This record gives sequence, structure tokens and C-alpha cells, in this order.
Amino acid sequence: MKKFLFILTTSLILSSCGGNDKSVDALIEDGDLSAIKERKTALSTQQRELKSEIEKLNSYIQKKEKKQAAVLVSTQKLNDSIFKHFVEVQGNVETDKNIILYPEYSGVLTEVYVNEGQQVSKGQRLAKIDDGGLSSQVAQQETQTALAKTTFERRKRLWDQKIGSEIQFLEAKANYEASLDATNQLKSQLGKTIIKAPFSGVIDNVIAEQGQVVNQGQTEVIRLVNLSDMYVKASLPENYLNNIKVGTEVSINLASIGQEFKGTVRQVGNYINPDNRTFDVEIDIPNKNGQVKPNLIATVKVNDYTSEGAITIPENILQENSEGETIAYIYEVKSDSTGVAKRVVLEIGLNYGNEIEVKSGLNDGDVVIIEGAKSVRDGQLVTTKN
Repeated sequence: MKKFLFILTTSLILSSCGGNDKSVDALIEDGDLSAIKERKTALSTQQRELKSEIEKLNSYIQKKEKKQAAVLVSTQKLNDSIFKHFVEVQGNVETDKNIILYPEYSGVLTEVYVNEGQQVSKGQRLAKIDDGGLSSQVAQQETQTALAKTTFERRKRLWDQKIGSEIQFLEAKANYEASLDATNQLKSQLGKTIIKAPFSGVIDNVIAEQGQVVNQGQTEVIRLVNLSDMYVKASLPENYLNNIKVGTEVSINLASIGQEFKGTVRQVGNYINPDNRTFDVEIDIPNKNGQVKPNLIATVKVNDYTSEGAITIPENILQENSEGETIAYIYEVKSDSTGVAKRVVLEIGLNYGNEIEVKSGLNDGDVVIIEGAKSVRDGQLVTTKN
């Protein structure tokens, strides 16, 4: 081919001089400056024309002789799998057994029987308030009740023997019952001077000090916490209501203590908050080592969609054509070392992480191009590095 170009160039130069038989040397020897300039102009013009023609010929030759190079890509064979989508929200660790105990009786706090950090049992005495003489009133009332009981029992025996009047029997009975009620009321009041643990737990904080005057229902005395029944409470948008049920799979991450839990929804709220259009869910979490504390912030991932036998691909390989269609490229084997990139139009579903579900366009067993997917075109030769 190079020999052909040389012959062509030589012939064109000779033909350009056909109008003048004299050679360049002869023209120079004659010394005719006008003729020399004319020959130079003619040769320069011919040179430019030859250069243009040669470039066209080279371009055509290269186009015909150049072999198409295969693009290096990586691929992945598709298999049916289970695809799960999770909605991620922020939650809060809570417990129903985290309370502050208030006195039910006003007076001086005379005794505090527990210390902070102490484990206590349900019903255990935690503190005592001065009863202001109420215990003496109870003792007196009990004495009167005992006398009223004795009188009533005697009147009853006589009445059973048809001795005495009925009115005397009924008066004795009424006196006894009234005295018994008064005794029970005083005992109930006296019982309020003792603060007891409503459930088993740990004394988190002793707020009031011994000798301090406390007021009924107003003064904070002790904080009692039980960390064995912990749960996470989170709010989800109302559009997820049909997808979240009791038993739905949940993943919980407590970043502040570096712990992660798997669980299920134990309760779904029946109330939609009108302010933010959300409903609440609760998830039990274990707390064997006691590290989980109330009010910890939790990242909650709730499984709102699951598809078995799904086809999924990395989301970052997807492209969009001029018609707004979602496309990807699959690898079709052409020989042992090369293949062809084939464009396919996809119908896609939900995505989670870097994976997206493909509803149609790909099948189990297809080989999809992953790395290099955005640098190939339909029908292009490709070779796989894997």
C-alpha cells in the first residue's frame, strides 16, 4: 500500500509539470526568475492537493484495516434471591418501669432505707414519713373496734336465744361495722406514710433527703428503674401502615454503645398523629448486661417489603436512554475470550443499599456487565476480566 502511494505521488508531480518540458535545474540554469516563481507556485499548490488526497486515502485504509478492539469489563451471573427493603427511622429506647416515686402523705421524711444503685424487690420499704401521731389514733381505734366486736358478739348470742330486743342487736352490729371501717381507713392512711417499691428494680436516684419536709404528690423522693423490660419506640409515616404488622422483621442499631439487635415489631399503634402523619411501633430489645438505658437514640430499620425469587443488580450500573427508559447491558458469549454487549430495557422496583430489584428485562442465569457498563454500547465487542 505504501508503494502504491509513492507511485501515485510521483506520477501526480510529473503530470503537474506537463505544461513545461524544462526541469527545475534547467529553469534555474536559464535564470528566468518569473518562470522559476511560476513553477514554485504550481508545485506548492500540487503539494497541498496531494497531501489532502493522501490523508483521505490513509483514513479510508485505516478504517478498513483496523480491527475492532474488545472493551475489558467485569460481569456477574444473576441468580434468584430474596430481596428485602427496609425503611429507616430514628427511635428512642424506653421502659414502662422508669418512674419517680412521690409521697402519698405530707410530713417529714424520717427514714430512707435504700441507697442509689441498690437492687430492691416489689413491695420493699424504701422510705418512711413521720405520721404525726396517726399510729396512736390507729391503736385507739383498734381498741374501740375490739370493744364494739365483743359487744356485738354478746348481743348476737342473746338474740339467738331470743333474749333482748332486736334493736339492741342491730345497734351493736352497726357500731361494730362502723368502728371496723374507721380502723381500716386509719390503717390505710398510716400505710401511706411508708413508701414501697411498686416493682422490682434498681434505685437510680435518691432525690429527697432525710429530714426534709415532703408534700403529698408534689415532692420527688426516689427514682426507681427496671432495665429488664426494654423496648424501642419509633414513628413511621402513615403510608407504611399496610406493610407493618406485629411480627415484622426489624434491625436496631444503638450507635452510642456499639450494639445491634435483630427483633420483631411487638405492637403497632392504632393512632395516626395529625401533626406529622405518623404511627408508632414498639420493638422488644434484650438487655442482659444492662448496657441499654432509657432514652438512648436508636436507628430502626423496619422490613416493609420482601420479594422471594427476585432478580437484583447493583444500582450504579443502570443508565437512562433518550426515551427515559432504564437500561443495562448483558454479556453474550461470542467466543472463548470475547463476547458482545447487548442492551436490555428494564422495569425496576425498590432499591436498598446498592441493590435494586428488576421486575422485568433480566432472568435467572443472565450475565450482566458490572464494571465498565457505562463505557460500552449495544453490539460492542467485550472481554471479561473474570
